[in-house]
Amino acid sequence: MTRISSLLATAFVLCGAAQATGEPPCRPTLIVKGVTFSAAHQWRRTWAARIAADASRCATTSGHFDIDFTRLREDAPDLRFSERFTWTAGEFDATAVFAADEAVLDYSVRVAPCACRK
Repeated sequence: MTRISSLLATAFVLCGAAQATGEPPCRPTLIVKGVTFSAAHQWRRTWAARIAADASRCATTSGHFDIDFTRLREDAPDLRFSERFTWTAGEFDATAVFAADEAVLDYSVRVAPCACRK
C-alpha cells in the first residue's frame, strides 16, 4: 500500500508542477471605447458599449465575455448582475436594456480564455 500511495503522490506532484509551469491561458484584449445610454422609449433605455477586440493571441475570431453591471435605481437597492455577450475580432457593440428609471452605477468586463494561436 505504501508504494501505491507514493506513486499516487508523485503523480499528483508532477501534474501540479506541469500545470504551474504551463503558459497562462490566452485571452483576447477587450477595450471599451465608449458607452452611451439611449433616450427612454416605451419605458426602456438601451445601454450600448463600443468595444474593440484584439484577438491576435487567439486561434479563434470570436468567443464569450460577460459584463458585470451594478444597476442604480432611486427607489430600490443597487443590483449586481451579469449579461453574456459574444466578442468578434475588430470592433463591435454590446447592448443591454434597462428600465427608463434605471442607470448603470458601474460595470466590468470579464473575458473567457480562448485557444492560443500556435
